[in-house]
Amino acid sequence: MSTRRTAALLAILLAMASGAQAAELKVLSSNGTSAIVQAIGGEFARRTGQVLSFKIDAAVLLQKEIEAGESFDVAVLTRAVIDELIAQNRIDGRTRADIARSGIGVAVRAGAAKPDIGTAESFKRAMLDAKSIAYTTVGGSGIHFLKMAERLGIADAVKAKARTQPGLLAELVAKGEAELAVQQISELLPVAGVEVVGPFPPELQLITLFSVGVRARSTNAEAAQALIRFFSDPDAVRMIKAAGMEPG
Repeated sequence: MSTRRTAALLAILLAMASGAQAAELKVLSSNGTSAIVQAIGGEFARRTGQVLSFKIDAAVLLQKEIEAGESFDVAVLTRAVIDELIAQNRIDGRTRADIARSGIGVAVRAGAAKPDIGTAESFKRAMLDAKSIAYTTVGGSGIHFLKMAERLGIADAVKAKARTQPGLLAELVAKGEAELAVQQISELLPVAGVEVVGPFPPELQLITLFSVGVRARSTNAEAAQALIRFFSDPDAVRMIKAAGMEPG
C-alpha cells in the first residue's frame, strides 16, 4: 500500500472514529492466525481509534458457528473455509483477500535436544523416538500430521503417545506434559518456554493459505473493509513475517 493511500485510509478512519462512537468490530480468527490478527488488529485500533474484539478457535469450528448464525464483522480463516462461506452467501466474496501462508512445524521444550526432522526418514525416526507428541485432533495441522503418519506407517505409534488440548499445543511441551508439539509454526512461535525445531520436511509439508472476508450484508462494512486493507500495510506485513508466515 502506498504512503499516500495509507494516509488517506487513516484520515477516513480517524474521521469515522471522531464522530459517534464507532461500532465494535468483531473479528473471528483461526488459531493459526491468532497472533498476527491480534497484533495487526491492535495496531489498526491504535491508529484509528476503532474498537475490536476477537474470538479465536479452529477454523472448522468457527465455520460451524458462522453457519449456526454467529454474529461477526470480519473472519480470518483458511482459504478453503472462506470459500465455502462465500458459496453459502455468509461472506461477501468481493471482500476476500489472501493475507498469509503458513507451514507446519515441530517444537520442543526450551533447552531440550532438537531431533533431526530434515527428511521424511529422520522425521519418522523422531516421531517414533518421542515419548509423547501434542497435536490437534480437529485443526488442519493435526489432520495432516495423522495423514503423514499413515503414509509413513507409524500412525498407531503416534496415536498411542498423543497429547492434546484446545488452542496452543506447545503449552503442553512448555509444562513438560509432552515432548514434541506439532502445529502451525505461527502457533508454536508465540509460546514461551519452547523452541521451534523447524518445519516439516518438504515432502511431508502442507502450506495453508489464510484469507479474510467481511460478513455478507454487514452493518459495519466500511470499517471492516478498512481493516482488511490494513493487512497489506508495511507494518502489518512485517508482523506477518515475524510470526513465521509469508504474506499473501
